[in-house]
Amino acid sequence: MTAPVATGAAGFLARYEGLKDHLPGARKPWLNALRADAAVHFAARGFPTRRIEQWKYTDLAPVAQASFAEPLTMVEGAIALPVANAAHRAVFVDGRFRSDLSTLDGLAYRVGSLAQDLNAAEPFLGALAKPGSEPLVALNTMLFEDGILIDLPEGVDGGLLELVSIAVDPGRPFAFHPRHLVRLGAGARLTVIETATGRGQCLHNPVFEIEVAEGATFTHGRMLQEEATVFHLSTIYATIAAGGTYDNFTVAAGPRLTRNEIHAALTGPKAACHMNGAQMAADGQHVDTTTALDHAAPDCASRQTYKTVLAGRSRGVFQGKIFVHQVAQKTDGYQMNQALLLSEDAEIDSKPQLEIYADDVKCSHGATVGALDADSLFYLRSRGIPESQAKAMLVEAFLHEAVETVTDETLRAALTRALDNWWSRQGKAA
Repeated sequence: MTAPVATGAAGFLARYEGLKDHLPGARKPWLNALRADAAVHFAARGFPTRRIEQWKYTDLAPVAQASFAEPLTMVEGAIALPVANAAHRAVFVDGRFRSDLSTLDGLAYRVGSLAQDLNAAEPFLGALAKPGSEPLVALNTMLFEDGILIDLPEGVDGGLLELVSIAVDPGRPFAFHPRHLVRLGAGARLTVIETATGRGQCLHNPVFEIEVAEGATFTHGRMLQEEATVFHLSTIYATIAAGGTYDNFTVAAGPRLTRNEIHAALTGPKAACHMNGAQMAADGQHVDTTTALDHAAPDCASRQTYKTVLAGRSRGVFQGKIFVHQVAQKTDGYQMNQALLLSEDAEIDSKPQLEIYADDVKCSHGATVGALDADSLFYLRSRGIPESQAKAMLVEAFLHEAVETVTDETLRAALTRALDNWWSRQGKAA
């Protein structure tokens, strides 16, 4: 069954009106109210435009003007899965949980389909997300059908879990909006390796809500590897309590347009947040990392380091804001963006920001942009290394440096493979 094709914001709103009585949780008043409120906000604002400061460098017109239809039937049967990075994995196809492809037996915590466990999700679904200020979050809240629900009790070590999202090309433009909820109790630990793959004319619009309680540690590795016909627009909200840590590393390498937006709040003393990553784009691609880090408690630390490699006629964006409240004395915040341009037609926009209202802080930010170092290239050539190989060695060294801070060996190996796969597919052609 295929619903009428949606066109722009009005089309998505029409789809919501037609589907709202059939979406997961349609008989739950609290969820109906959440969706209806999001629909009001999306109707008022539509898709963000470049007139909005946070979207100044990223044009969503190709998304807003396209016609998408949500996949209304479950894709069944065999699906080609990416190489496994963990013994336990949760697999979603077109945004819907596939229990037959997942391996979750034996885990000592709650994990599975959000749509099948909405009662457990009620206390924190929508607690962090802001559909009133983020139109893509409003769109997600309106139309999400499924997502992962992870809930670790106090003190539990959840080990390593893989989250796999696959988009299957149905031969027409389609969209899906997963809603992922992650909650770690006090002192709990978990590492998630997230892989997104897919093809076709697709809009993948996931939203994460992540709660890290006191003393808990959540390591979140992301590999966004869809093909160059996909729009990947993700929004993450994370709140980190006293002594907790949220460690995020994202590799964005593949989609036609990628927006990796992260909102993190350090809400208790000695909380820490690390947001690092590597984003790459080739001819005709656009990649955007936008972060907002809120220091709302004293004695907290944050680190952000993003590397960008651009080939052909591509464009990269880094926008990072650190906001330090007056109460957040002894804040230690660091932010760096480094871009490597492999073509005269490549373009990077970098906008680091500090907004500080405390007087006892240590905060810094910086940005570098350049081509391959001529002296390094000459040195390698003088040692008999062909030019193409020498360039490859320098690019690979630049990218690999980004993952050196990742302490989990399995995650670091997976991220390194993702970087190498991009360069072997597209970088050498530059």
